Amino acid sequence: MSGALYVLPDEGDYVQPTFKADHGLFHFETRYNYEDRDSTSFFVGANFEFGDKVKLVLTPMIGGLVGQTDGIMPALEADFTVGPFEAYGEAEYVFDLNDSSSKYLYMWSELSLWPTEWLRAGVVTQRTRAYQTDRDIQRGLLVGFTLKKIDGTVYFFNPGADDHFTVVSLGVSF
Repeated sequence: MSGALYVLPDEGDYVQPTFKADHGLFHFETRYNYEDRDSTSFFVGANFEFGDKVKLVLTPMIGGLVGQTDGIMPALEADFTVGPFEAYGEAEYVFDLNDSSSKYLYMWSELSLWPTEWLRAGVVTQRTRAYQTDRDIQRGLLVGFTLKKIDGTVYFFNPGADDHFTVVSLGVSF
């Protein structure tokens, strides 16, 4: 379970909760305010892990979206780790059921260095339609920590620009 607080300069701030559950091979996920505001998405998928020292985890999913936007979404989450380096990405293609010209690709990616077991820093990019900016792709920096089953990360998007914003994420694993 995780939640992200989006602190935006020209729009109202909002919270984006995500709930994930894994049972054996199966992966279940639901999100709110993720693909669009006032919309809820539901996914089912499968987890595939490869390697030990060099590790790749792939989670292909299929999902639905209801609310301000209604749609169907194929999606993929990927996590690749080598020593202290981690590359994480997720992408989905939203097929809007009410407006076929409104389909779009959503993406989030992170490249991190873990100098210790509990601290990471890196870069982040995203493409979203949950809020509006002049940029199609947001770029930024991240600083995160992990303590037992708690993860926290602060993302600084478009630093130094007029359209900069911050995302604060906190997650708990069970």
